[in-house]
Amino acid sequence: MEDILTDVSSRVILVGVNLGEREEDFDRSMKELKSLAKACNKETVGIVVQNMEGVNQQFYVGSGKVKEIKELADLQEADEILFDDALTPSQMRNLGKELDRTILDRTNLILDIFALRAKTKEAKLQVESARLQYMLPRLIGMREQLGRQGGASGSMSNKGAGETKLELDRRRIEHRISELRRELTEIEGNRETMRKRRDDSHVPQVALVGYTNAGKSTIMNHMMHLYGSKKEKTVLEKDMLFATLDTTVRSMEFPDHRSFLLTDTVGFIHKLPTDLIKAFRSTLDEVKYADLLLHVVDYSDENHKKQMEVTQKTLQEIGAGGIPQIIVYNKSDLAGIEELPRIGDNRIFMAAALDVGVERLALLIRDTLYAGNQEAVFLFPYDKGGEASQLMETAAVLKTEYLPEGIKITASCSKLDVGRYQAYVLSIN
Repeated sequence: MEDILTDVSSRVILVGVNLGEREEDFDRSMKELKSLAKACNKETVGIVVQNMEGVNQQFYVGSGKVKEIKELADLQEADEILFDDALTPSQMRNLGKELDRTILDRTNLILDIFALRAKTKEAKLQVESARLQYMLPRLIGMREQLGRQGGASGSMSNKGAGETKLELDRRRIEHRISELRRELTEIEGNRETMRKRRDDSHVPQVALVGYTNAGKSTIMNHMMHLYGSKKEKTVLEKDMLFATLDTTVRSMEFPDHRSFLLTDTVGFIHKLPTDLIKAFRSTLDEVKYADLLLHVVDYSDENHKKQMEVTQKTLQEIGAGGIPQIIVYNKSDLAGIEELPRIGDNRIFMAAALDVGVERLALLIRDTLYAGNQEAVFLFPYDKGGEASQLMETAAVLKTEYLPEGIKITASCSKLDVGRYQAYVLSIN
């Protein structure tokens, strides 16, 4: 397996401000920030926290805490200071001057991780768009500050060289954002065409969703091994936040010839930047059009309930909250569960990395997708062979007979298929 991590690129100090959160929630967020830093090839060399009722408008943290951060950064020879929450442009600017180091916030860090992980053209364009939209207000903030320090007359026409450069930068960024929107609109059109073809095939669609690093890609690969085409490539597996970004669709077929499309999607995370959700909207739409969601949960993570809440909230935001779900409690072996029983109709415990529970999950998917199926007998005239072929692709064919009057097919199929080919139905059991 390819190793994504390269050598450590920088040393960082993590900074968190607790504004009244429960201590366990705050600790969870800081622990996750450290994991995010690692995923971006950064080594955490110190952590500074502060409890406050409200943020400091100038520095986000208190002025005394700024000095503490500076001393620790000097001592640890840190290159960057990373804050767990979003900073305003002025706070970043003020902190940069006081600490004389690169200042990053959680949003900035996640955008950097996405930039490292993006492989396809679409993902790269989406990430670039989100990063530029993040940068734009910060450039504007700097321009406004320079404007207040302009010429002695105070005239806006008397711009300094720095302000002029920032104005040009702003225009370049706005122009590039417009270009990216056009390119992404074109790609989105192509994606919509592919999605329509899948819809027209009437093959059920299943999407893997969940918190980042819950094991979605591992499940995808094991499902492909059992039910997928040997010609299709597996997806990257890595025990790391946001190891994969690109949406992957693979065709699966059960031994009884019933099939479905399985989609692996980008993982969610606490405080996922709004600009990223907007930029990846067309990709996330793959989830919105699914017939069934596999909500994958890292059951070994002590914070898995919170992670489930984040996933459900994000699904609501993208318009996928009402789609039926199977809750997949993955990595159950790491949680100390010796046996992995199926519990309930829409929940299953499994250990995908050990290939434990994959077949049971597949059966649960099949039972859920094809619940309410009917056994029907159809007779298609030979000049309607196209319709007969379409039925064979979507239904579980039990028997096929070639009679003088046409093709007689006995199949277990959905009520939708029975209605679609009603003109050729001989009987329904």
